Amino acid sequence: MILAIDPGPERSAYVLLKNGKPFESVIVDNELLLERISPTRFLGLAKQMVIEGIESQGMAVGKETFTTCIWIGRFIEAWFDRRGETTEIIYRSQVKMHLCGNLRAKDTNIRQALIDRYGPGKHKAVGLVTSKGPLYGIKSHCWQALAVGVTYFDTRVES
Repeated sequence: MILAIDPGPERSAYVLLKNGKPFESVIVDNELLLERISPTRFLGLAKQMVIEGIESQGMAVGKETFTTCIWIGRFIEAWFDRRGETTEIIYRSQVKMHLCGNLRAKDTNIRQALIDRYGPGKHKAVGLVTSKGPLYGIKSHCWQALAVGVTYFDTRVES
């Protein structure tokens, strides 16, 4: 099982993937996620943690970006303390190239690539309350966490 994280300055999204398919997706406060990563918590199910890293886009960034960087470090430290293993960092450019084949891809392109992967089509991939697809319930930043996890799974686990 893979724990994939899209970090944020106050809240982060995570997706647990089992055999490359989303098992659970949640957006939580960073402190709570830190507790869940630490020893004896339920995320002990995961064998690998992957997290989206921050990379320079050539533009000025603000306090939120630096706060997110601090949280990335805290999550990595908690994982290492818990497992004694390193975390894989997947950058946005890697996700874009892997899922869309283009560095100019936007969030909507990535979301569509994920729907196509688990579909075809939104009806099969996401589904409805009465017939849930594998992506049912994934929302907001969980899409980005899923994209990080899928990129890791495809490029590191399956190869």
